[in-house]
Parts: sequence; C-alpha cells; structure tokens
Amino acid sequence: MPTFTREEIEHLGVLSQIALSDEEISRLQGELNVIAESINKVQEVAGEDVPPTANPVPLEAYLRPDVPATPLTQEEALSGAPKSESGMFVAPRILGEE
Repeated sequence: MPTFTREEIEHLGVLSQIALSDEEISRLQGELNVIAESINKVQEVAGEDVPPTANPVPLEAYLRPDVPATPLTQEEALSGAPKSESGMFVAPRILGEE
C-alpha cells in the first residue's frame, strides 16, 4: 500500500511552485494517503474481466432534427414586452447615472 511521505509532499510543492507550511504538508499527506487507499480498494474489486468505464450506464446524445422555422418578427418579439421604444426593449437602469 503506497503512502506519501513528507518528503514527497514537499517535492510536489516545489514542482508546483507552491510554498507549503508544515501544517499544510501534514494535511495534504493525510488527504493524499486517503485518496491512494481509496484507489487501491477500487483496484482490488476491479477484476480483469471488468472493462474500465467512465459511466456505468451507456450514454447516447439525443439530437433533435434541425428543422428550419420562421423566426419571430420584431413586432412579435416585442409584443409581450412591458415597454419598448424604437423597436427595442426598454429596461430600467440598474446602475447609477453616469
């Protein structure tokens, strides 16, 4: 069972150009060791007869047919607007006067 040593964590910090405190090194050592243990458990369960998968359920992309349609006219688009002016939507100002 591989475990990360303090020296390996310090080396990772140097490689990533991150200054790690003693407390951070200890915390990361514990977290990385938990992750490594979890990976080992999964590898124990996964046999050679089990193909690696990213998702246990096969996924298929559903694409709707690309059917051209007539777009709304400007008047139709503005018909539900509470306020419009010169063919555009009018919205309240949300920033102060500039």
